[in-house]
Amino acid sequence: MSESAECLAIVTGAGRGIGRATALRLAEDGFRVIVVDRDPGNADHVAGEIRNHGGMAEPRVLDVTDRAAVRKEYAGVVEQYGRIDALVNNAIWLKYAPLVDFDESLVDGMFAIGIKAVLWGMQAVVPTMTAAGVGAIVNLSSPAAFRGGPGTSVYSTVKGAVTSLTTQAAVELGPLGIRVNAIIPGSIPTEGARQHVSNATYAARGDSVPLRRNGTPEDIADGIAYLLSPRAAYVNGHLLAVDGGYLVS
Repeated sequence: MSESAECLAIVTGAGRGIGRATALRLAEDGFRVIVVDRDPGNADHVAGEIRNHGGMAEPRVLDVTDRAAVRKEYAGVVEQYGRIDALVNNAIWLKYAPLVDFDESLVDGMFAIGIKAVLWGMQAVVPTMTAAGVGAIVNLSSPAAFRGGPGTSVYSTVKGAVTSLTTQAAVELGPLGIRVNAIIPGSIPTEGARQHVSNATYAARGDSVPLRRNGTPEDIADGIAYLLSPRAAYVNGHLLAVDGGYLVS
């Protein structure tokens, strides 16, 4: 895969936070970016940002939990542009609560966006990547897959599943020329995350990691951009922690 204007990347949950930063960064690297989000206003805004900076992007409003809709939408991308070179499965919905308080609707919702949507996205891009003999997928894992915390039982389960799916897919899809890796973001105060984590908690998190700061969406976008780039051509099945050293502290 080359970093040329001919390459195309799909980023889910790209309307804000890490997804937005990733879409902007990949556009800087020369990708045409399909900005996927369930909120049409956010998708339009990010695609507009990219175009205003001279990049190529278009918004797509999509429910990534709907397998048939994902297949149809991504097939439409292939029909229009003839390729999908990269997929970033970033979309997530989370809820922190004591383990005993999770009801079926919350669990189903988190599993649908956090696990099923990742699988549906991968299924939808594999045929065109296989035909091309090359492709790259980056999934979003989390330190919660490796370390427990108060209220994170279902979120940890979701990210543990994504982590396992990533390594399994790397083995299965590698012979087809498709690389599958995951990024492990550290403490990143995004708009969505701030709905669940207080400023005081973020301050404490930043002070506790070896680099003594919280990360930014751009830090994570840089890691994703690397995993999708030719510089990572021999990187497959890797879990890249961009966390200031949290997991090793």
